[in-house]
Amino acid sequence: MADQIRVLVADDQELVRGGFALILDAQPDITVVGEAADGAEAVAAAERLRPDVVLMDVRMPNVDGIAATARICASSATRVLVLTTFDLDEYVYDALRAGASGFLLKDMRRDDLVNAVRVVAGGEALLAPTVTRRLIADVVAREPRKPVPTRRLDALTARETETLRAVARGLSNSEIAAELFVTEHTVKTHVSNLLTKLDLRDRVQAVVLAYETGLVVPRSGE
Repeated sequence: MADQIRVLVADDQELVRGGFALILDAQPDITVVGEAADGAEAVAAAERLRPDVVLMDVRMPNVDGIAATARICASSATRVLVLTTFDLDEYVYDALRAGASGFLLKDMRRDDLVNAVRVVAGGEALLAPTVTRRLIADVVAREPRKPVPTRRLDALTARETETLRAVARGLSNSEIAAELFVTEHTVKTHVSNLLTKLDLRDRVQAVVLAYETGLVVPRSGE
């Protein structure tokens, strides 16, 4: 079927990998097109099979999930969902910078896994608001980086800049709409426009850029 979501599952534990594959393949709109036991296999399989989504474990032998994510995202439109054990795994931020569209905890519920794959395949990023604030603010605060030139943001309108700030704070489209007194459709339009103007893959990269340019400053306690 043309509307099937094609998924590649990459995890070095065969039972875990097989379990995820069984859950996803049982869905009427999802097809697992392949499995990989390490990052090198994931990169090769992604190039060969061209899946819509790769479910990627962070810690794997040979080539790890971060390096594999960077290679896949740099060479294709495939989206990557990172799997991790802890919600503030030190490697997750690097995976997001490498181009991942979000991450999932390995102890997630079955329905959360299926929904995540659908969300990411549909072009959205998967970062819960609380995770966005904690993860990005925590890592940026602990590892200061030289700000990238803010002139890159000059292409945005005032309302698009407001929207970017709200996205970086971890607000959902409905929350942004309420805060800016606009419709959710308008918010989606602003987000789409700012991603295009800034040449960003998705909301995750927008969050990272907002912090790295200083548009949003990490606050203690977030």
